[in-house]
Amino acid sequence: MLRCEWPLSQSGSVPAFLSWVVSHFTIRQSVYTPPGDGCIVDMQPLQSCYHPHMMCTCNARGNMEQKDTEREGTQQQAAHEPHVSAGANQSHHPDMHQHQELIGNLHHTYNYLKSTGQMQSLKAMELNNTRRAEVPIIFFNRVPKVGSQTFMELLRRLAVRNDYTFHRDVVQRLEVIRLSPERQHELAEMVMDLPVPSVYVKHVCYTNFTRFGLPMPIYVNMVRDPVERIISWYYYVRAPWYYVERKQAFPDLPLPDPRWLKKDFETCVLQGDPECTYSQNAVHEGIGDHRRQTLFFCGHGEECLPFNSAGALERAKYAVESQYAVVGVLEDLNTTLTVLEKYVPRFFTGASSVYFNEVNVLQKINKNSFKPPVSEEIKDLVRRNFTKEIEFYQFCKQRLYKQYLATQLPLK
Repeated sequence: MLRCEWPLSQSGSVPAFLSWVVSHFTIRQSVYTPPGDGCIVDMQPLQSCYHPHMMCTCNARGNMEQKDTEREGTQQQAAHEPHVSAGANQSHHPDMHQHQELIGNLHHTYNYLKSTGQMQSLKAMELNNTRRAEVPIIFFNRVPKVGSQTFMELLRRLAVRNDYTFHRDVVQRLEVIRLSPERQHELAEMVMDLPVPSVYVKHVCYTNFTRFGLPMPIYVNMVRDPVERIISWYYYVRAPWYYVERKQAFPDLPLPDPRWLKKDFETCVLQGDPECTYSQNAVHEGIGDHRRQTLFFCGHGEECLPFNSAGALERAKYAVESQYAVVGVLEDLNTTLTVLEKYVPRFFTGASSVYFNEVNVLQKINKNSFKPPVSEEIKDLVRRNFTKEIEFYQFCKQRLYKQYLATQLPLK
C-alpha cells in the first residue's frame, strides 16, 4: 500500500481519493506524490519511482525523499552530411534505429528533390508563411500528445529571452476543440487583443482569423506519428496522476471504472472495443477523442470530422502549406528547432540552446512512465486504418525537411 501525506491546506477528501487511486492502478515504475514540504510513503520496495511533475524519488527501501532528481536525458541527434547539417547542437541518442530512420527520411527528401530538379528552385522565402502574418502574435493551436507540453514550456522560457508575453488557455472541465463561428470570432478577437509580441496556446482546431476581418497571426504546431500518438493518449488518460490532477481541479468528476483503467492497449484493440476501433469515415465527437490529428489543421467544419477521410486530409494539407509558418515533428526535434529559429526568429532565437541545455528537465514534462510497450504487430494492425493520417504526418515531415534544406542553400 502506498500513502502520501498532503499539506494541511489540502481538502480532507484528497487522501481518500489517493487511496482509491493506489488501490485501482497497477503501479509499475512510478508513484504519484502530491506537492508539499515532504512525502511519507508506505509501500513495497521499489528500485526507483518517478512522477514527471513532482520531483520525488524512492530509494530501494521504499522511502521517499523530495529532492531534485536527475534522469538520463535523451537528446535527438541528426548527424547529417555537411550539405544537410542540423547545426551545432548535436547530442547522442540511444535509439540508433530511430536515429538512422530520421537521417534516411531527410536524405530521402533531399535525394528526391535533387533527382527531380526541385533542389535548384527551392527557396526559403517561398516556404516561409511568417512573412504573410500581419501581426507579431503566434497562434499555437497545439495537438494533444505531440510533445506540446514540452514545447509550451520552451516557449515560456524563451519569452524572457526574446521579450514577448506568453499566454495559454485555462484548464477546462470539458475541452471543446471545434467551435461555432461565433466562438471562433470571439477567440480570434481575444487573441488580437493581446499585447504584441505575444504567444497564445490552446487545444483548438485551425482558426482562420482573416475570415472575421482580423489580422493573420503566425501559425505554428507540432505533429507526431499517428499510431504512437493514440497509444500515448490511451495511457495518458489512464495514468493515476492524470486523475489526481483532474480531481483536484474538478472535485465532482466521477471516478472511472477500474476495469477500464487497467485494460492495456493491445487487449483493447484485439477485443474490438469502441475506443480502439478506428472505422473509416466514422464521425466521432467524444470528449477527449484525439484519433484525428488532421482535425487540428482541417478546421472546425463538419467536413473535417470523418476519420481518415480524403477530404479532411486535403484541407489539412492546404492549411499547413498556405497558413502555417512551421509544423514541427516530435520525432525530429533537432530539425524542428533549427527550422523554427530560421523561419520565426523573433520568437525562437536561441530555442535549440535553451532546449538542449535544459533537456533533462524539459523531457520529463508530461512523460508517462505508466505506458508499457506495445508490440509492432498491434501497431501494424492499427496502421491499416490510419492511411490518410499517416499520409498527413509524412506530408508535414517532408515540408519540414524542405524548409530545412532551403536554409542550407546559397542565397539566390
